[in-house]
Amino acid sequence: MERKNALQQLKNHLKKPQHSLIIGARQIGKTTLVKQLAQQLKQENEVHYFVTFEDPSILEAINQHPENIFNFTQLPASLPAGKTMYLIIDEVQYAKEPSNFLKLLYDKYAPQLKIIATGSSAFYIDKSFKDSLAGRKKIFEFYPLAFDEFLHFKQQDELITHWQHMQERPNYQGINKNKINTLFDEYLIYGGYPAVVLANTLPEKQDLLQELVSSYMKKDALEAGIKEELKFFELAKIMADQIGNLVNHNELANTLKMASTTVENYIYLMQKTFIVQLLSPFYGNLRKELTKMPKLYFNDNGLRNALLHNFNTLNNRADKGALLENYVYNRLKILYGQSNLHFWRTADGNEVDFVVKQPEGKGLAYEVKYNDAQFKPNKYKKFTEAYPEFAFGCISKEVGTGDGKEVIRV
Repeated sequence: MERKNALQQLKNHLKKPQHSLIIGARQIGKTTLVKQLAQQLKQENEVHYFVTFEDPSILEAINQHPENIFNFTQLPASLPAGKTMYLIIDEVQYAKEPSNFLKLLYDKYAPQLKIIATGSSAFYIDKSFKDSLAGRKKIFEFYPLAFDEFLHFKQQDELITHWQHMQERPNYQGINKNKINTLFDEYLIYGGYPAVVLANTLPEKQDLLQELVSSYMKKDALEAGIKEELKFFELAKIMADQIGNLVNHNELANTLKMASTTVENYIYLMQKTFIVQLLSPFYGNLRKELTKMPKLYFNDNGLRNALLHNFNTLNNRADKGALLENYVYNRLKILYGQSNLHFWRTADGNEVDFVVKQPEGKGLAYEVKYNDAQFKPNKYKKFTEAYPEFAFGCISKEVGTGDGKEVIRV
């Protein structure tokens, strides 16, 4: 869910009785979003309440019984006929049993009670989440800032149109090109956490990202009952150094001297706490296509770089291509949806970074190269011959000597 549409999407869902659940990483802007919603409800004279489960008195009360939430609000039954009470709950995951809390209130009070809640970590990991709330919730996932949102937060809205032109025209030479490139370099290194974007100096950005790693990842680990915290962080660091690579649980387990099942559980936790995501392979016509291991990406470049303590400029990095690929993954995920996004790889080493499935057997396929001079279309002949209905091209950051007709700027 992108910020430019997020508030409107939530408002549209207010008419539905199902809970609106906003999930995402810590410090990503979920609280700001629901406070904006509360302000709009106030302006429209709607009955609404904003509570946070970070308040110990509220948390203690609702842990005794879910209906104790009405000690802090109006009772839905007391509303005039046809009126709805909007209850906005921040950090709902702190409830002892958040799924049961939400289920009871829905079953007993919907549609007079409409809940809009933010949640992360323990809430989304809860095994009963899916079953107990089936048919009772709609999930809105909130991501770090996309690059156009990054420009907006930087008060550089006039550059957004120029950036779009750069994407559409490979040889774009507008007067703002250098400025956009400088800001994009910053984005690749420091990512899209709102507080980090708004920080004025690079040391401030680095401190905020290190705080996200040390404090908030630690909270996620504690809330999930992780016993080997150091191993959890070691695994996160190893994975940070392997973005865009296949995830082999056995290899990771051997490196860390851990059970493969433990590694698998830790990666599951990192997925559910919005640190990493796994990209599944695309299965098609060729028998030799590799069909098991997923590829790994981070939801934010800045958090990834903080894990590695590496904030060097792009010119001084060996991993700048990996950072660009990680950015492209996150952009395609927003544009086309995680379920439609894959990669292609054969047992003999042929690979295409991203494949987007579309209706009627059609699709898109992209290879990512930092400089388009590195893009050699003939290398991907096996894919283009096997899937002629897929439009194929290269996504690059820098203009080299590549074929401009096939190259797409980031």
